[in-house]
Amino acid sequence: MTLRRAFLLLALAGVVAVFTLFDVRALLRDALAWIEGLGPWGPVIFVGLYIVATVAFVPGSVLTLGAGALFGVGFGSVLVSTAATLGATAAFLVGRYLARDWVARRIAGNTTFATIDRAVAAEGWKIVGLTRLSPVFPFTLLNYAFGLTQVSLRDYVLASWIGMMPGTVMYVYVGTLIRAAGGADRARTTGEWILYGIGFAATVAVTVLITRVARRALARRTEASTPA
Repeated sequence: MTLRRAFLLLALAGVVAVFTLFDVRALLRDALAWIEGLGPWGPVIFVGLYIVATVAFVPGSVLTLGAGALFGVGFGSVLVSTAATLGATAAFLVGRYLARDWVARRIAGNTTFATIDRAVAAEGWKIVGLTRLSPVFPFTLLNYAFGLTQVSLRDYVLASWIGMMPGTVMYVYVGTLIRAAGGADRARTTGEWILYGIGFAATVAVTVLITRVARRALARRTEASTPA
């Protein structure tokens, strides 16, 4: 192991340790409150924080909800989509080039990952996209595990970005509802709440439908790649 690689792995271990030892959710909530007051730098810091959290195995649900509360559905979805894709890519590259042996030990004996590995070898980006659409698979560890497969970086990034979009929009939308319910800006009229409810129901319905379709498709493809 080169000195540079050892340093990077040590830095990564330090980040993970910080997020493990402290109340992560409280830290993220405090960070979101701080980001809100940063003005134009807020979105930049938010993306950076999201990337670090992803690499450190911290679920991004709090940040995703926070994006909706701070930036709204449209801009919040763009920010989270960008940040989640960059974070997933960073973890993928770490798994492929810097911590390959460590990741291999973490997933050794896991039949689910073994099945995904065979499926990726056969169909590449399609499997990456389907796993992103299905919430069954752990997002943070899967980022690293894909680094051990044969999927190309380009296919991984594109499939991850597209596959994470439905869930991203749904969580960001929930964040806007939390903000509205808290009355942070102004009181909402009955008509506005009805529109919020319709929009939320439609978002959830589409996300659930896509998830079910993806889950069935993934099951078929992984079964086809399993040795008889």
